[in-house]
Amino acid sequence: MRPWNTSTENDLRRLLNEWDPIGVADAVRDEYDRMLAPLLQRLHAGADRSAIGEFLRHELEDHFELDAPGSRPEAMAARVIAWWRSAGPAAVGPAGA
Repeated sequence: MRPWNTSTENDLRRLLNEWDPIGVADAVRDEYDRMLAPLLQRLHAGADRSAIGEFLRHELEDHFELDAPGSRPEAMAARVIAWWRSAGPAAVGPAGA
C-alpha cells in the first residue's frame, strides 16, 4: 500500500477543485476536503473507477444535495484513477511524510 503525504492531498484537492461540481472552488478552496481522506483510503485499497464513482455520487447526492449524474461523477472517477496511477509510488513520498 502506498503512503500519501501533503503533496498527494494537494494534488487530489486540485483535481476536486477543477471538477468543482458545486461551483465554489474559486472562493472556497477547501470545500471538497471532506472527500480527500476517504478517496485516498479507497485508492490505497485498490478501488476501481466504479467504486470511486459510487463514492463521488454518494457525496454529491447525500452531502451536497446535488444531481449526481449532471456532475458526471463517473468521468471524475476516471480522472482520479488516472491521476493515482500516474503518480506512482515515488510521487507520493516516503511513509509518514
